[in-house]
Amino acid sequence: MAGIVGIDVGGTFTDLFFSGPDGISVLKVPSTPDDPSRGLIDAIDAAGLTAADLDVILHGTTIATNAVIERRGARCALVTTKGFRDVLELGRRDRRAMYGLTGTQDPLIPRRMRWEISERTNHHGEVITPLNDDEVRALARALKGEGLEAVVISFLHSYTYPEHEITAKRIFLEESADWQVITSHEVVREYYEFERTSTATVQGYLQPLVSRYSKNLSAKLAQKNFDRQTLVMQSNGGLVPLRQLSAKAANMVRSGPAAGVMAAARIAGEAGFNSVITGDMGGTSYDVAVVVDGVPQIADMTELDFRIPLRLPMIDVHTIGAGGGSIAYLDRGGILQVGPRSAGAVPGPICFGRGGTEPTVTDCNAVLGRINADHPIGLKHLSRLDIEPASKALARLGEPLGLGVEETAEAVLTLVNHVMARRTRLLTIERGLDPRDFALVIFGGAGPLHGAAVMREVGIRTMLLPPYPGVLCALGCAVADMRYDLSLTVERPLAEVDPTTLRSAFAEQRAAGLKQIADSGVDMASTVIRHAVNMSYVGQIHSLRVAVEADWSLERLREAFEETYRAENGSTLGDIPVALVGAMTTVEGIRHKPANQVAETEIKRPAEPTGHRNVHFRKWMRTPIYDRASFQPGMTLTGPAIIEQADTTTVIEPGMAAVVDRFSNVLVEVA
Repeated sequence: MAGIVGIDVGGTFTDLFFSGPDGISVLKVPSTPDDPSRGLIDAIDAAGLTAADLDVILHGTTIATNAVIERRGARCALVTTKGFRDVLELGRRDRRAMYGLTGTQDPLIPRRMRWEISERTNHHGEVITPLNDDEVRALARALKGEGLEAVVISFLHSYTYPEHEITAKRIFLEESADWQVITSHEVVREYYEFERTSTATVQGYLQPLVSRYSKNLSAKLAQKNFDRQTLVMQSNGGLVPLRQLSAKAANMVRSGPAAGVMAAARIAGEAGFNSVITGDMGGTSYDVAVVVDGVPQIADMTELDFRIPLRLPMIDVHTIGAGGGSIAYLDRGGILQVGPRSAGAVPGPICFGRGGTEPTVTDCNAVLGRINADHPIGLKHLSRLDIEPASKALARLGEPLGLGVEETAEAVLTLVNHVMARRTRLLTIERGLDPRDFALVIFGGAGPLHGAAVMREVGIRTMLLPPYPGVLCALGCAVADMRYDLSLTVERPLAEVDPTTLRSAFAEQRAAGLKQIADSGVDMASTVIRHAVNMSYVGQIHSLRVAVEADWSLERLREAFEETYRAENGSTLGDIPVALVGAMTTVEGIRHKPANQVAETEIKRPAEPTGHRNVHFRKWMRTPIYDRASFQPGMTLTGPAIIEQADTTTVIEPGMAAVVDRFSNVLVEVA
């Protein structure tokens, strides 16, 4: 049997995790922003892997996220019901700034490319104004000279009556087979015209880009004689075959971070920690998520940018601009700031020697001795980090503040650690969760350098460092399963719902999900099907997701809703009627995966350092350096300490102690 490889293409580095007959290997190579698929091939080449070595490639990517952030998606047109041309800009009448009427909006499709059609249905699916085929055809012909790649069709109430969208799509494709035509009911069949239109717009904006990426990657893999399956990570924590990727383009947003959360939840659960906070610090950002009772929190809607909601199930990851490449600077008031601007992969931090001139978080860690300058990670072009220009840049930065080089570097790290800790607290406390009841799973290329400081500032008792924290998102891709989410808006008082109709809807969703898994061609160990409904009290705007069984009675549905409502809010609203808002089904295909290695015995003795070097912890301290490859379960160490491995570096602060558990995780606590 050959091996499996997980590859996560990030903004700065492309990470690889390979599990084969001879064991596990990991590595990092610089990403290639001009062509992300080239970074994936570079990682495979750097690992010395050939087609004969691999059974499957599992892949996470930032291509969709970056396209939205940088506004470099496809040129699209939006076709809507007459009177709804401006729904993307009207949104929910929210404001970018809390105070005042300032701020700008940059919709993915500009107003001049949004068009109206005279059609109308009501929310019961009854036609009020029939669709005029000639009007649609005239619009399609008028748009031929606009250089469009995609046309998004989003009609009012198409979730109950999709026939108008289906007809319009047929006409547009008859006029131009080169267009990719997206209908809103195929992307998300739910009400809320703004969120549904926005989600369909994101799909249309990304689909041509993702389609090109898929074809480009397929061609490169074919040149390598790789003819096996390639699966790509979705933002819901599940995989999808590469050939289905373009139809799932909107699901690719935050693909990589989702993989990291899934891997962290699995590793922490095996180690006995079912409630964890995950922190993923890469080159450009810090991603935070919460796992409760072993299950990553799922958000039904995510705000990608101002007035760009995405109404698809996604692992609830919160991102801030705090990464290893985040740039430190003084603002107009002379106050020290860090990020969100990042040096990225090119030119990168100053110490990488690629032309960077502005000091970054990585430069600070290097100047303070926390990173081994003689063994750069993931930089084949460089035999040693260039500390001198990084020190000079920090000296210039600190001069107006009256700070020396080390003081400036410490100030930058203190600031970025505070920003990360604040986001961690907010994500838990605002939901009524006490962060002291959670363990912190820290990963990413830069995460283990900062985990101890975040843990101390937030008050978290235990930090778990997985065996390969620097490539955990790549590992998450390798151990993920396939997943399809299907939804349907019902929007009726529960008393008016026909149980038979609801069961039929669940059956159709199950069949659709199972068909997609069958079409993937991936051999599955088993399948798991879960049903849920969105319910609320009549008159409420917001609904609650309630896990249910397909054959439950209406009475049992109400009981389940009240149980969930009481757990969420502390009480119910008594006899107020309940509404069934929507029905959802999740179909997962569980892949065959190798079993984890678990040590049967533990060695109760201190770990042996490989050497010492001076590291700055508010003052220079002679600090032991450990090679993680030498760690065995049961070994202990105390801070200050530096742990080095092929994919990252870990800082154990003074006053902390660590032990290696039987799963080879390093567990850190305040001594």
